Amino acid sequence: MTGSLDFENLVNLHYEGLYRFALSLTRSDAEARDLTQQTFYVWASKGHQLQDRSKAKSWLYTTLHREFLAAQRRRSRFPHYEVTEVTTELPNVDPALVNHLDSETLLACLERMDAIFRAPVALFYLEDCPYKEIAEILGIPLGTVKSRIARGLAQLQQMVLDNAPKPPSTATENP
Repeated sequence: MTGSLDFENLVNLHYEGLYRFALSLTRSDAEARDLTQQTFYVWASKGHQLQDRSKAKSWLYTTLHREFLAAQRRRSRFPHYEVTEVTTELPNVDPALVNHLDSETLLACLERMDAIFRAPVALFYLEDCPYKEIAEILGIPLGTVKSRIARGLAQLQQMVLDNAPKPPSTATENP
């Protein structure tokens, strides 16, 4: 490959191989296509930083593999379950309340949460930090992080249920 490598030529040269590699990793056509597309997106964003253009192929394969591993980590942190499988674990929340709950209310409840729980919950859910990183940031054991997140969520859920604006009544009242 020469030093002058435009995006279209790069895609033409490496798409099929990257797709096959992605398919071998994901075992899903749709996921392999998404992963390949994400790899070229990363190239479009950061590929200009590669100084030795002859290493573009290995850069692409390495990036695809890293994107695959990142997706796997996200799936393990946030597994997908069918709703029917976890109905017993879901809180009993009035659907009318959810329709009237906004981010402002949720953030106000988060601000009122005990500080000891607020930091781990915010780092985990708002900043997407893994448990281990939260433990390092806060200087507490990993088990404590998990415990504080669980307790913080329970506290936050109770605040939302207690303090969220009540939806307007649909029944007409007779004076």
